[in-house]
Amino acid sequence: MTIKERAKQLKTDIPAVWLAIHRKATPWYAKAVGGLAVVYALSPIDLIPDFIPVLGMLDDLIILPLLIALFLKWIPKSVLTECREIVASQANASPRKRWVYAIPFVIVWLIVLAWAISLVVSNV
Repeated sequence: MTIKERAKQLKTDIPAVWLAIHRKATPWYAKAVGGLAVVYALSPIDLIPDFIPVLGMLDDLIILPLLIALFLKWIPKSVLTECREIVASQANASPRKRWVYAIPFVIVWLIVLAWAISLVVSNV
């Protein structure tokens, strides 16, 4: 598999991982790794900032595929197949339906923002 093909597969694997995390057949340790992979993929904060030449992009090319590969190894193949089919069928869905996936991340950032504001207010 070429790098270009793997990158395309990774693009569909992230939503499939998100769906597989919510399946009962997925073991808890796989859910933990999958959740970490999804949060890392969608978070604007990287382990190594992207503005650092080479190293900034290298963490995205190593850490994320490693987490997803580990997750995919630990879940049942039937769950993976089912989740990939759901993602493929939703690929043509309208953007109105896809915004729902952003809700957990918006909630987390709102909590972080509220916490930061409370720290500033309490120190004034």
